[in-house]
Amino acid sequence: YGSLLGRRRMFVESLCQYGNSMLLLPAFSFPLNTALCQRVLYTIEDFGSPIQPVFLNPKYLESLAVFWRSQGLKEIRLSTGIMMTSLALDLCDDVHLYGFWPFSVHPHSFQELTNHYYDDAKVNKVFHSMSDEFKLLLQLHSQGVLKLHLGECGANE
Repeated sequence: YGSLLGRRRMFVESLCQYGNSMLLLPAFSFPLNTALCQRVLYTIEDFGSPIQPVFLNPKYLESLAVFWRSQGLKEIRLSTGIMMTSLALDLCDDVHLYGFWPFSVHPHSFQELTNHYYDDAKVNKVFHSMSDEFKLLLQLHSQGVLKLHLGECGANE
């Protein structure tokens, strides 16, 4: 949506499908996100969208970084996936993860995989260590803290 620097109606119309859901805005996870997240917030307000913007407290993000560092994760910035996993573990009794596979090749079909579902950008290895995050998720899975699903999703999943 052009970083919401121009026309914004198409962005707001695309949000309509989500009704009065919450939209997590990562304004404080990385400095470059702050201005864009402010534009998203103002756009939602200006158009009277029922979407409820939500921001994570910077202190919470800082505590996540400290916690994961204490677990051996030494990356510069946590991935959105590990942040959301942490949030789910804080809020939910039963956490199931799908799509966390740190490699560029599918484990069964051997087809090439992208890092994100929405683009084909490569992993930024300067910021993230997906294989290290994956090892920690596997540990949590083996300890019964969460359920990591690595196979194909069924029709009812």
